[in-house]
Amino acid sequence: MKFGTSGLRGLVTDLQGHASVLYATAFAKYLLDAGFVKPGDRIYVAGDYRPSSPDIAATCIGALARAGLTPVDCGAIPTPALALYAMSRGAPSLMVTGSHIPADRNGIKFYRPDGEIDKTDELAITRIAAQISDSIIDLTPGAALHEEAQAQALFLSRNRAVLTPGALSGLKVGVYQHSTVARDSLVDVIAGYGAEVVALGHSEHFIPVDTEAVSPQTIEVLQAWAQEHNLDAIVSADGDGDRPLVADEAGTPLRGDLLGLIVARFLDAKVVVTPVTSNSGIEAAGTYRVTRTKVGSPFVIEGMNQAAAAGETGVMGFEANGGVLTQSAFFVANAATLTALPTRDSFLPVLATLSLAKGRDKPLSVIAEGFGLPVAAADRLENFSVDTSAALMAHLREAPENLTAFLAPLGDVGSISDIDGLRVTLVDRTVIHLRPSGNAPEMRCYVEAEDEAAASLLLGKGLSLVRQWAETH
Repeated sequence: MKFGTSGLRGLVTDLQGHASVLYATAFAKYLLDAGFVKPGDRIYVAGDYRPSSPDIAATCIGALARAGLTPVDCGAIPTPALALYAMSRGAPSLMVTGSHIPADRNGIKFYRPDGEIDKTDELAITRIAAQISDSIIDLTPGAALHEEAQAQALFLSRNRAVLTPGALSGLKVGVYQHSTVARDSLVDVIAGYGAEVVALGHSEHFIPVDTEAVSPQTIEVLQAWAQEHNLDAIVSADGDGDRPLVADEAGTPLRGDLLGLIVARFLDAKVVVTPVTSNSGIEAAGTYRVTRTKVGSPFVIEGMNQAAAAGETGVMGFEANGGVLTQSAFFVANAATLTALPTRDSFLPVLATLSLAKGRDKPLSVIAEGFGLPVAAADRLENFSVDTSAALMAHLREAPENLTAFLAPLGDVGSISDIDGLRVTLVDRTVIHLRPSGNAPEMRCYVEAEDEAAASLLLGKGLSLVRQWAETH
Protein backbone atom coordinates (compact mmCIF):
# COMPACT_ATOMS: atom_id res chain seq x y z
CA MET A 1 0.00 0.00 0.00
CA LYS A 2 1.19 3.53 -0.75
CA PHE A 3 -0.04 7.10 -0.93
CA GLY A 4 -0.31 8.46 -4.46
CA THR A 5 -1.33 11.83 -5.83
CA SER A 6 -4.51 11.72 -3.74
CA GLY A 7 -4.95 9.16 -1.00
CA LEU A 8 -3.93 5.58 -0.33
CA ARG A 9 -4.25 3.17 -3.26
CA GLY A 10 -3.69 -0.50 -3.92
CA LEU A 11 -5.18 -3.81 -5.01
CA VAL A 12 -8.40 -4.74 -3.26
CA THR A 13 -6.78 -7.99 -2.13
CA ASP A 14 -4.08 -5.95 -0.40
CA LEU A 15 -6.35 -3.26 1.06
CA GLN A 16 -9.10 -5.43 2.51
CA GLY A 17 -8.65 -6.65 6.04
CA HIS A 18 -5.38 -5.83 7.80
CA ALA A 19 -4.31 -2.87 5.66
CA SER A 20 -7.61 -1.00 5.93
CA VAL A 21 -7.68 -1.51 9.71
CA LEU A 22 -4.03 -0.51 9.97
CA TYR A 23 -4.36 2.79 8.12
CA ALA A 24 -7.72 3.70 9.66
CA THR A 25 -6.19 3.12 13.11
CA ALA A 26 -3.05 5.08 12.20
CA PHE A 27 -5.21 7.96 10.95
CA ALA A 28 -7.21 7.98 14.18
CA LYS A 29 -4.04 7.93 16.29
CA TYR A 30 -2.57 10.76 14.23
CA LEU A 31 -5.70 12.88 14.66
CA LEU A 32 -5.70 12.26 18.42
CA ASP A 33 -1.96 12.73 18.93
CA ALA A 34 -1.88 15.95 16.88
CA GLY A 35 -4.87 17.38 18.74
CA PHE A 36 -7.24 17.55 15.78
CA VAL A 37 -9.83 15.55 17.75
CA LYS A 38 -10.51 14.30 21.27
CA PRO A 39 -11.51 10.76 22.28
CA GLY A 40 -15.15 10.18 21.43
CA ASP A 41 -15.30 12.83 18.70
CA ARG A 42 -17.10 12.02 15.48
CA ILE A 43 -15.45 10.96 12.24
CA TYR A 44 -17.50 10.63 9.04
CA VAL A 45 -17.08 7.70 6.63
CA ALA A 46 -18.40 7.16 3.08
CA GLY A 47 -17.57 5.14 -0.01
CA ASP A 48 -18.17 4.75 -3.74
CA TYR A 49 -20.08 2.06 -5.64
CA ARG A 50 -17.24 -0.34 -6.40
CA PRO A 51 -17.99 -3.82 -4.96
CA SER A 52 -15.27 -3.77 -2.31
CA SER A 53 -16.06 -0.34 -0.86
CA PRO A 54 -18.83 -1.29 1.61
CA ASP A 55 -16.68 -4.04 3.11
CA ILE A 56 -13.62 -1.79 3.44
CA ALA A 57 -15.74 1.04 4.88
CA ALA A 58 -17.23 -1.30 7.51
CA THR A 59 -13.76 -2.52 8.42
CA CYS A 60 -12.54 1.07 8.79
CA ILE A 61 -15.57 1.95 10.92
CA GLY A 62 -14.73 -0.89 13.29
CA ALA A 63 -11.10 0.20 13.51
CA LEU A 64 -11.96 3.87 14.10
CA ALA A 65 -14.35 2.94 16.91
CA ARG A 66 -11.73 0.75 18.60
CA ALA A 67 -9.25 3.65 18.27
CA GLY A 68 -11.52 5.84 20.38
CA LEU A 69 -13.52 7.85 17.85
CA THR A 70 -17.24 7.78 17.00
CA PRO A 71 -17.72 6.85 13.33
CA VAL A 72 -20.76 8.10 11.40
CA ASP A 73 -21.71 6.26 8.19
CA CYS A 74 -22.55 8.60 5.30
CA GLY A 75 -23.15 5.77 2.83
CA ALA A 76 -22.36 6.18 -0.87
CA ILE A 77 -21.97 9.89 -1.63
CA PRO A 78 -19.51 12.04 -3.63
CA THR A 79 -16.19 12.77 -1.99
CA PRO A 80 -16.79 16.56 -2.03
CA ALA A 81 -20.16 15.95 -0.31
CA LEU A 82 -18.48 13.99 2.46
CA ALA A 83 -15.72 16.58 2.88
CA LEU A 84 -18.21 19.46 2.94
CA TYR A 85 -20.43 17.75 5.52
CA ALA A 86 -17.56 16.80 7.82
CA MET A 87 -15.86 20.20 7.56
CA SER A 88 -19.14 21.97 8.34
CA ARG A 89 -19.15 20.05 11.63
CA GLY A 90 -15.48 20.55 12.37
CA ALA A 91 -14.83 16.82 12.06
CA PRO A 92 -12.44 14.58 10.12
CA SER A 93 -13.59 12.12 7.49
CA LEU A 94 -12.51 9.06 5.52
CA MET A 95 -13.62 8.19 1.97
CA VAL A 96 -13.25 4.67 0.61
CA THR A 97 -12.72 5.05 -3.13
CA GLY A 98 -10.37 4.18 -5.93
CA SER A 99 -11.69 7.14 -7.92
CA HIS A 100 -11.27 6.35 -11.64
CA ILE A 101 -9.16 3.18 -11.41
CA PRO A 102 -10.54 -0.33 -12.14
CA ALA A 103 -12.64 -2.23 -9.60
CA ASP A 104 -9.85 -4.64 -8.70
CA ARG A 105 -8.22 -1.67 -6.97
CA ASN A 106 -9.46 0.64 -4.27
CA GLY A 107 -8.22 3.32 -1.93
CA ILE A 108 -8.85 5.58 1.03
CA LYS A 109 -8.86 9.38 1.13
CA PHE A 110 -8.31 11.07 4.48
CA TYR A 111 -9.55 14.46 5.68
CA ARG A 112 -8.66 16.47 8.76
CA PRO A 113 -11.40 18.68 10.24
CA ASP A 114 -10.08 21.54 8.09
CA GLY A 115 -9.83 19.57 4.84
CA GLU A 116 -7.76 17.09 2.86
CA ILE A 117 -4.54 15.86 4.41
CA ASP A 118 -1.23 17.01 2.95
CA LYS A 119 2.06 15.24 2.27
CA THR A 120 3.32 15.94 5.81
CA ASP A 121 0.22 14.25 7.20
CA GLU A 122 0.73 11.30 4.86
CA LEU A 123 4.27 10.79 6.15
CA ALA A 124 3.08 10.90 9.75
CA ILE A 125 0.25 8.42 9.12
CA THR A 126 2.64 6.09 7.27
CA ARG A 127 5.12 6.28 10.15
CA ILE A 128 2.44 5.42 12.72
CA ALA A 129 1.20 2.56 10.54
CA ALA A 130 4.70 1.09 10.45
CA GLN A 131 4.97 1.34 14.23
CA ILE A 132 1.66 -0.38 15.00
CA SER A 133 1.48 -2.86 12.12
CA ASP A 134 2.34 -5.94 14.18
CA SER A 135 -0.20 -5.03 16.87
CA ILE A 136 -3.19 -4.98 14.51
CA ILE A 137 -5.10 -8.17 15.26
CA ASP A 138 -8.79 -7.31 15.54
CA LEU A 139 -10.25 -6.92 12.04
CA THR A 140 -13.91 -6.96 13.08
CA PRO A 141 -16.12 -4.71 10.91
CA GLY A 142 -18.23 -2.12 12.67
CA ALA A 143 -21.59 -0.42 12.31
CA ALA A 144 -22.38 3.25 12.85
CA LEU A 145 -25.10 5.86 12.93
CA HIS A 146 -26.25 6.74 9.38
CA GLU A 147 -26.32 10.34 8.14
CA GLU A 148 -26.22 9.88 4.35
CA ALA A 149 -29.40 11.90 3.79
CA GLN A 150 -28.10 14.86 5.81
CA ALA A 151 -24.76 14.90 3.98
CA GLN A 152 -26.46 14.70 0.58
CA ALA A 153 -28.87 17.49 1.52
CA LEU A 154 -26.07 19.88 2.46
CA PHE A 155 -24.21 19.22 -0.79
CA LEU A 156 -27.35 19.68 -2.87
CA SER A 157 -28.11 22.93 -1.05
CA ARG A 158 -24.64 24.24 -1.87
CA ASN A 159 -24.97 23.44 -5.56
CA ARG A 160 -28.50 24.84 -5.84
CA ALA A 161 -27.08 28.26 -4.92
CA VAL A 162 -24.31 28.41 -7.55
CA LEU A 163 -26.54 29.74 -10.37
CA THR A 164 -29.70 31.81 -10.50
CA PRO A 165 -33.06 30.00 -10.71
CA GLY A 166 -33.81 28.80 -14.23
CA ALA A 167 -30.25 29.53 -15.35
CA LEU A 168 -30.09 26.42 -17.55
CA SER A 169 -33.60 26.52 -18.99
CA GLY A 170 -33.62 25.73 -22.69
CA LEU A 171 -30.61 23.40 -22.51
CA LYS A 172 -30.90 19.67 -23.10
CA VAL A 173 -28.23 17.90 -21.09
CA GLY A 174 -27.34 14.23 -20.94
CA VAL A 175 -26.04 12.85 -17.65
CA TYR A 176 -23.85 9.78 -18.13
CA GLN A 177 -24.64 8.07 -14.85
CA HIS A 178 -22.61 4.81 -15.11
CA SER A 179 -21.47 3.91 -11.57
CA THR A 180 -20.51 7.30 -10.18
CA VAL A 181 -21.89 8.20 -6.75
CA ALA A 182 -22.65 11.63 -8.23
CA ARG A 183 -25.15 10.27 -10.76
CA ASP A 184 -28.43 11.09 -9.01
CA SER A 185 -27.22 14.41 -7.59
CA LEU A 186 -26.11 15.61 -11.04
CA VAL A 187 -29.56 14.91 -12.46
CA ASP A 188 -31.23 16.62 -9.50
CA VAL A 189 -29.09 19.77 -9.59
CA ILE A 190 -29.06 20.31 -13.36
CA ALA A 191 -32.79 19.67 -13.71
CA GLY A 192 -33.35 22.05 -10.80
CA TYR A 193 -31.94 24.89 -12.88
CA GLY A 194 -34.50 24.24 -15.62
CA ALA A 195 -32.53 22.10 -18.05
CA GLU A 196 -34.12 19.10 -19.75
CA VAL A 197 -32.08 16.17 -18.45
CA VAL A 198 -31.64 12.81 -20.16
CA ALA A 199 -30.24 10.13 -17.83
CA LEU A 200 -27.91 7.80 -19.73
CA GLY A 201 -25.91 4.63 -19.12
CA HIS A 202 -26.89 3.79 -15.54
CA SER A 203 -24.89 0.71 -14.50
CA GLU A 204 -25.08 -1.66 -11.56
CA HIS A 205 -21.53 -2.77 -12.36
CA PHE A 206 -18.59 -0.52 -11.61
CA ILE A 207 -17.21 1.28 -14.67
CA PRO A 208 -13.85 3.07 -14.29
CA VAL A 209 -14.18 6.46 -16.00
CA ASP A 210 -10.98 8.50 -16.20
CA THR A 211 -12.02 12.07 -16.97
CA GLU A 212 -8.44 13.07 -17.76
CA ALA A 213 -7.96 10.37 -20.40
CA VAL A 214 -11.42 9.42 -21.66
CA SER A 215 -11.24 6.13 -23.52
CA PRO A 216 -12.04 5.99 -27.25
CA GLN A 217 -14.83 3.53 -26.46
CA THR A 218 -16.44 5.97 -24.03
CA ILE A 219 -16.13 8.82 -26.52
CA GLU A 220 -17.90 6.73 -29.16
CA VAL A 221 -20.76 6.12 -26.74
CA LEU A 222 -20.98 9.83 -25.84
CA GLN A 223 -21.01 10.84 -29.49
CA ALA A 224 -23.79 8.37 -30.28
CA TRP A 225 -25.90 9.66 -27.39
CA ALA A 226 -25.31 13.28 -28.40
CA GLN A 227 -26.61 12.62 -31.89
CA GLU A 228 -29.47 10.33 -30.83
CA HIS A 229 -30.89 12.76 -28.25
CA ASN A 230 -29.85 16.07 -29.89
CA LEU A 231 -28.06 17.16 -26.72
CA ASP A 232 -26.37 20.47 -25.94
CA ALA A 233 -23.90 18.71 -23.62
CA ILE A 234 -23.24 15.48 -21.77
CA VAL A 235 -21.87 15.59 -18.23
CA SER A 236 -20.60 12.98 -15.83
CA ALA A 237 -17.99 12.37 -13.13
CA ASP A 238 -15.53 9.72 -12.03
CA GLY A 239 -16.33 7.01 -9.48
CA ASP A 240 -16.32 9.20 -6.38
CA GLY A 241 -17.65 12.32 -8.07
CA ASP A 242 -14.72 14.67 -7.59
CA ARG A 243 -13.56 14.86 -11.23
CA PRO A 244 -15.95 16.18 -13.91
CA LEU A 245 -16.54 15.09 -17.45
CA VAL A 246 -18.19 17.58 -19.81
CA ALA A 247 -18.69 16.74 -23.49
CA ASP A 248 -19.89 19.20 -26.11
CA GLU A 249 -22.92 18.97 -28.40
CA ALA A 250 -21.10 16.40 -30.55
CA GLY A 251 -20.16 14.22 -27.59
CA THR A 252 -16.49 15.27 -27.61
CA PRO A 253 -15.07 15.74 -24.10
CA LEU A 254 -13.66 19.13 -23.14
CA ARG A 255 -10.25 19.21 -21.49
CA GLY A 256 -10.37 19.28 -17.70
CA ASP A 257 -8.03 22.25 -17.49
CA LEU A 258 -10.38 24.20 -19.78
CA LEU A 259 -13.17 23.47 -17.30
CA GLY A 260 -10.92 24.81 -14.54
CA LEU A 261 -10.25 27.96 -16.57
CA ILE A 262 -14.00 28.43 -17.08
CA VAL A 263 -14.51 28.23 -13.31
CA ALA A 264 -11.69 30.74 -12.71
CA ARG A 265 -13.49 33.23 -14.94
CA PHE A 266 -16.88 32.35 -13.48
CA LEU A 267 -15.64 33.06 -9.96
CA ASP A 268 -13.44 36.01 -11.00
CA ALA A 269 -10.54 34.32 -9.21
CA LYS A 270 -7.46 36.34 -8.31
CA VAL A 271 -5.08 33.43 -7.77
CA VAL A 272 -5.16 30.10 -9.62
CA VAL A 273 -3.07 27.14 -8.48
CA THR A 274 -2.74 24.29 -10.95
CA PRO A 275 -0.28 21.47 -11.72
CA VAL A 276 2.36 21.60 -14.40
CA THR A 277 0.23 19.21 -16.49
CA SER A 278 -2.46 21.83 -17.08
CA ASN A 279 -2.48 23.64 -20.41
CA SER A 280 0.42 26.05 -20.92
CA GLY A 281 -2.03 28.66 -22.21
CA ILE A 282 -3.73 29.09 -18.82
CA GLU A 283 -1.50 32.00 -17.79
CA ALA A 284 -2.45 34.12 -20.78
CA ALA A 285 -6.17 33.30 -20.61
CA GLY A 286 -7.11 35.45 -17.62
CA THR A 287 -6.18 38.28 -15.27
CA TYR A 288 -5.41 36.02 -12.31
CA ARG A 289 -1.96 35.04 -11.02
CA VAL A 290 -0.97 31.40 -11.70
CA THR A 291 1.10 29.11 -9.49
CA ARG A 292 2.25 25.77 -10.93
CA THR A 293 2.67 22.67 -8.75
CA LYS A 294 3.39 18.98 -8.87
CA VAL A 295 0.47 16.73 -9.83
CA GLY A 296 -1.93 15.90 -7.03
CA SER A 297 -4.50 17.70 -4.94
CA PRO A 298 -2.20 17.87 -1.87
CA PHE A 299 0.24 20.02 -3.86
CA VAL A 300 -2.54 22.24 -5.19
CA ILE A 301 -3.87 22.67 -1.66
CA GLU A 302 -0.37 23.54 -0.42
CA GLY A 303 -0.11 26.22 -3.10
CA MET A 304 -3.53 27.61 -2.20
CA ASN A 305 -2.63 27.66 1.50
CA GLN A 306 0.56 29.58 0.76
CA ALA A 307 -1.40 32.17 -1.23
CA ALA A 308 -3.96 32.56 1.55
CA ALA A 309 -1.21 32.83 4.18
CA ALA A 310 0.31 35.65 2.14
CA GLY A 311 -2.97 37.53 2.47
CA GLU A 312 -4.28 36.92 -1.04
CA THR A 313 -8.01 36.53 -1.69
CA GLY A 314 -10.01 34.92 -4.47
CA VAL A 315 -7.83 31.80 -4.30
CA MET A 316 -8.83 28.64 -6.14
CA GLY A 317 -7.16 25.70 -7.82
CA PHE A 318 -7.85 23.03 -10.38
CA GLU A 319 -6.22 19.95 -11.82
CA ALA A 320 -5.92 18.76 -15.41
CA ASN A 321 -8.65 16.22 -14.63
CA GLY A 322 -11.07 19.15 -14.13
CA GLY A 323 -11.50 18.84 -10.37
CA VAL A 324 -11.84 22.32 -8.84
CA LEU A 325 -10.80 23.32 -5.33
CA THR A 326 -11.56 26.60 -3.53
CA GLN A 327 -9.50 28.07 -0.72
CA SER A 328 -11.47 31.32 -0.52
CA ALA A 329 -15.17 32.00 -0.26
CA PHE A 330 -16.62 33.38 -3.49
CA PHE A 331 -19.76 35.35 -4.26
CA VAL A 332 -21.96 33.63 -6.84
CA ALA A 333 -25.61 33.85 -7.93
CA ASN A 334 -27.80 36.38 -6.11
CA ALA A 335 -24.77 37.41 -4.02
CA ALA A 336 -24.82 34.00 -2.32
CA THR A 337 -21.56 32.96 -0.71
CA LEU A 338 -19.93 29.76 -1.91
CA THR A 339 -17.89 28.63 1.08
CA ALA A 340 -14.37 27.33 0.61
CA LEU A 341 -14.11 23.64 -0.29
CA PRO A 342 -10.42 22.71 -0.53
CA THR A 343 -10.91 19.34 -2.16
CA ARG A 344 -11.69 18.35 -5.74
CA ASP A 345 -15.29 19.02 -6.77
CA SER A 346 -16.94 18.04 -10.07
CA PHE A 347 -20.19 19.98 -9.68
CA LEU A 348 -18.87 23.55 -9.81
CA PRO A 349 -17.07 23.08 -13.18
CA VAL A 350 -20.12 21.31 -14.64
CA LEU A 351 -22.45 24.14 -13.59
CA ALA A 352 -20.07 26.93 -14.62
CA THR A 353 -19.60 25.39 -18.08
CA LEU A 354 -23.30 24.80 -18.68
CA SER A 355 -24.01 28.34 -17.50
CA LEU A 356 -21.46 29.69 -19.99
CA ALA A 357 -23.08 27.73 -22.82
CA LYS A 358 -26.49 29.07 -21.91
CA GLY A 359 -25.25 32.64 -21.44
CA ARG A 360 -23.43 32.82 -24.76
CA ASP A 361 -26.10 30.84 -26.61
CA LYS A 362 -23.45 29.08 -28.64
CA PRO A 363 -22.45 25.41 -29.01
CA LEU A 364 -19.89 24.28 -26.44
CA SER A 365 -17.49 23.31 -29.23
CA VAL A 366 -17.46 26.91 -30.49
CA ILE A 367 -17.02 28.28 -26.97
CA ALA A 368 -14.12 25.91 -26.29
CA GLU A 369 -12.37 26.84 -29.53
CA GLY A 370 -12.80 30.52 -28.70
CA PHE A 371 -10.48 30.26 -25.70
CA GLY A 372 -7.57 29.82 -28.12
CA LEU A 373 -5.64 27.42 -25.92
CA PRO A 374 -2.99 25.16 -27.42
CA VAL A 375 -4.57 21.83 -28.33
CA ALA A 376 -3.77 19.38 -25.55
CA ALA A 377 -4.22 15.63 -25.32
CA ALA A 378 -3.41 12.97 -22.77
CA ASP A 379 -3.44 9.21 -22.47
CA ARG A 380 -1.75 6.47 -20.50
CA LEU A 381 -0.22 3.04 -20.77
CA GLU A 382 -2.09 0.84 -18.31
CA ASN A 383 -0.57 -2.08 -16.40
CA PHE A 384 2.82 -0.46 -16.92
CA SER A 385 5.28 -1.67 -14.31
CA VAL A 386 6.16 0.87 -11.64
CA ASP A 387 9.75 -0.39 -11.75
CA THR A 388 9.89 0.11 -15.51
CA SER A 389 8.51 3.64 -15.14
CA ALA A 390 11.14 4.45 -12.54
CA ALA A 391 13.91 2.99 -14.70
CA LEU A 392 12.85 5.01 -17.74
CA MET A 393 12.63 8.28 -15.81
CA ALA A 394 16.02 7.63 -14.20
CA HIS A 395 17.52 6.96 -17.63
CA LEU A 396 16.10 10.16 -19.13
CA ARG A 397 17.32 12.25 -16.19
CA GLU A 398 20.76 10.62 -16.05
CA ALA A 399 22.23 12.63 -18.92
CA PRO A 400 20.98 15.26 -21.40
CA GLU A 401 22.03 13.08 -24.32
CA ASN A 402 19.74 10.27 -23.09
CA LEU A 403 16.70 12.53 -23.24
CA THR A 404 17.80 13.99 -26.57
CA ALA A 405 18.23 10.55 -28.12
CA PHE A 406 14.93 9.28 -26.72
CA LEU A 407 12.94 12.23 -28.12
CA ALA A 408 14.85 12.49 -31.41
CA PRO A 409 11.99 10.90 -33.42
CA LEU A 410 9.74 13.72 -32.17
CA GLY A 411 12.07 16.69 -32.58
CA ASP A 412 14.84 18.66 -30.91
CA VAL A 413 14.66 19.49 -27.19
CA GLY A 414 14.07 23.16 -26.40
CA SER A 415 13.43 23.48 -22.65
CA ILE A 416 12.77 21.07 -19.78
CA SER A 417 10.66 21.22 -16.61
CA ASP A 418 11.30 18.62 -13.91
CA ILE A 419 8.58 19.71 -11.47
CA ASP A 420 6.72 16.39 -11.80
CA GLY A 421 7.87 13.88 -14.36
CA LEU A 422 9.62 15.37 -17.39
CA ARG A 423 7.85 18.09 -19.36
CA VAL A 424 9.75 18.95 -22.53
CA THR A 425 9.04 21.83 -24.88
CA LEU A 426 10.49 20.98 -28.27
CA VAL A 427 12.07 23.53 -30.58
CA ASP A 428 8.88 23.63 -32.66
CA ARG A 429 7.01 24.65 -29.43
CA THR A 430 5.10 21.40 -29.13
CA VAL A 431 5.11 19.86 -25.66
CA ILE A 432 5.46 16.28 -24.43
CA HIS A 433 5.24 15.43 -20.74
CA LEU A 434 5.97 11.94 -19.37
CA ARG A 435 4.84 11.19 -15.83
CA PRO A 436 4.41 7.88 -14.02
CA SER A 437 1.07 7.77 -12.20
CA GLY A 438 1.33 8.46 -8.51
CA ASN A 439 -1.30 5.89 -7.54
CA ALA A 440 -1.46 3.17 -10.20
CA PRO A 441 0.84 1.10 -12.48
CA GLU A 442 0.44 3.54 -15.35
CA MET A 443 2.65 5.79 -17.45
CA ARG A 444 0.87 8.99 -18.40
CA CYS A 445 1.70 11.14 -21.39
CA TYR A 446 0.50 14.72 -21.94
CA VAL A 447 1.09 16.68 -25.13
CA GLU A 448 0.34 20.07 -26.66
CA ALA A 449 0.41 21.00 -30.35
CA GLU A 450 -1.06 23.51 -32.78
CA ASP A 451 -4.09 21.43 -33.79
CA GLU A 452 -5.90 18.23 -32.89
CA ALA A 453 -4.29 16.16 -35.62
CA ALA A 454 -0.79 17.17 -34.55
CA ALA A 455 -1.59 16.59 -30.87
CA SER A 456 -3.04 13.15 -31.59
CA LEU A 457 -0.01 12.20 -33.69
CA LEU A 458 2.42 13.45 -31.05
CA LEU A 459 0.58 11.59 -28.29
CA GLY A 460 0.65 8.34 -30.22
CA LYS A 461 4.34 8.68 -31.02
CA GLY A 462 5.16 9.55 -27.41
CA LEU A 463 3.40 6.50 -26.00
CA SER A 464 4.99 4.34 -28.70
CA LEU A 465 8.46 5.50 -27.67
CA VAL A 466 7.74 4.58 -24.05
CA ARG A 467 6.39 1.19 -25.05
CA GLN A 468 9.38 0.46 -27.28
CA TRP A 469 11.83 1.43 -24.54
CA ALA A 470 10.09 -0.88 -22.06
CA GLU A 471 10.21 -3.79 -24.50
CA THR A 472 13.97 -3.45 -24.97
CA HIS A 473 15.05 -2.83 -21.37
